[in-house]
Amino acid sequence: MEYVRINDALRVSDIALGCWRMDALSEADALRIVEEALASGINFFDHADIYGGGVSEERFGSVWKKTGRPREQIILQSKAGIFMEENYFDFSRDHILEAVDGSLRRLQTDYLDILLLHRPDTLFEPEEVAEAFDRLEQSGKVRYFGVSNQNPTQVELLRKYVKQDLLFNQMQFSVMHTGLVDAGLTVNNRMDASIVRDGGALEYCRLHNIRLQAWSPFQYGFFEGVYLDNPKFPELNAVINRLAAEKQVPGSAIAVAWILRHPAFAQCIVGTMNPERLKGICRGSGVSLSKREWYDLYKAAGNIVP
Repeated sequence: MEYVRINDALRVSDIALGCWRMDALSEADALRIVEEALASGINFFDHADIYGGGVSEERFGSVWKKTGRPREQIILQSKAGIFMEENYFDFSRDHILEAVDGSLRRLQTDYLDILLLHRPDTLFEPEEVAEAFDRLEQSGKVRYFGVSNQNPTQVELLRKYVKQDLLFNQMQFSVMHTGLVDAGLTVNNRMDASIVRDGGALEYCRLHNIRLQAWSPFQYGFFEGVYLDNPKFPELNAVINRLAAEKQVPGSAIAVAWILRHPAFAQCIVGTMNPERLKGICRGSGVSLSKREWYDLYKAAGNIVP
């Protein structure tokens, strides 16, 4: 497992376990996936207050106690701001503070290492977010902060008011979801890929030392399905399988290595709850793709390099 230093005090595994499906597991199965993650070198666990309606955090909190390991051995990240059932967003001071208290209770911990604002809230008041961040930092409930799925202007507005560094931006990214890099590769061309849809988020994050976290690394579209070994994508899977055979790793490891090859990305967040599958995925941390191999995969997914 490779580790990425975010600042002087924060060092994270480049593969993180996303716990959004943990609510569906028994405690015994949840313990197995957590133990496999630790054995594979993962020190980072990604949560949100809405995952499983809060049950995923509860399951993890209970299971972590059973490992008998110290809390300081891992990095816990959670997210707040979405009301899933009502389908709206709330970045108000009171909601952020309440959401963090709920996550701490469910996770059975005194602090979160990282809190992300979960997607944008167009009605947010940045002064309220700043107050919430200050209270959380001063109380020791949250150590570091970031955002998810936000464009540069949204981040800049937030940075104008908050005192804390924003360390992460969690965005969907995979070889089949390449919007973050498409426009940069097709500058000044009259094609759909050249349209800047995210405000140049990738370059902005690199300029401001905000590390990207990739979610849904094996999905195509917006939760439309998995592209690995999917007959809809024969050319892409042919290249993945060729590289997997050459490097003697599973295809999932190649998919992860493709993401981690980009210098803007600190992490790939994977959501499998299968210990054997996770073990294979983690081998992607040690796979080195050449630039030629990276671009071969990008083109095989149907993307254009002019």
